Amino acid sequence: MTATRPDPRTTPLPRLAGKIAIVTGAAQGIGAATARLFAEHGARVVINVLEDNAQARQTLAEIGEDNAMLFQADVTDVAAIRRMVDATVEHFGPPDVLINNAGINVFNDPLKLSDDEWQRCFEVDLKGGWNCAQAVLPHMLQLGRGSIVNIASVHGHKIIPGCFPYPVAKHGLIGLTRALGIQYAAQGVRVNSISPGLILTAIAEAGFAASPDPAAERRRQEQILPTKRIGEPEEVAYTALFLASDEARFINAADILIDGGRSQLYHE
Repeated sequence: MTATRPDPRTTPLPRLAGKIAIVTGAAQGIGAATARLFAEHGARVVINVLEDNAQARQTLAEIGEDNAMLFQADVTDVAAIRRMVDATVEHFGPPDVLINNAGINVFNDPLKLSDDEWQRCFEVDLKGGWNCAQAVLPHMLQLGRGSIVNIASVHGHKIIPGCFPYPVAKHGLIGLTRALGIQYAAQGVRVNSISPGLILTAIAEAGFAASPDPAAERRRQEQILPTKRIGEPEEVAYTALFLASDEARFINAADILIDGGRSQLYHE
């Protein structure tokens, strides 16, 4: 008797069943949303955080320790990242997926920018992604499969005055995506990026709170978006889920904008 195959339209199958994923900067915001969603879709997840704090522990508790591991490591620390990947292999097995989400905002006038600010921006936002990719690539190449997703930014496509050097680093991250994607395409490893626009994260909320009238600033930001609303972390997470899954197996060296269409406006 032939077994009946589940209809995915009525019985959704886990999209990352059996996969092992590392998500950097996963204590909150986009990273935490991605870690939770990946676990819901069958992945075992390594939750990378800079600091072991209550938010990180909450994300771990929501997923459950059978399917997740918390690992504290700064993405600028090559040795710490290698220890994290080694721990992943020992605890779960070699990683199939890497989500390079860890990042910081460094915004300044170019001529007022300090050398330390420049260095820190590139160490976290560009080299941090490379440190993690470099650590997982040997395992992915040995497996003959893998998906790396870099969380870039709309700043990697459009320039906002006063935000230097963040867009330079994000342009670099998109370039890293394309270069690695082409380099390893024939060996089964895909590298793509996502460029979010304004997403309702703790950083965005802090930005609103710092304005003279937070409610008015939030309304202003909503109104300049074609969608008339701000994006949610889960919307970025679902795009990462797609790129990490086998559904996206022919997508490589690509960047997906998630900004409600804002970057396509010439003038309004």
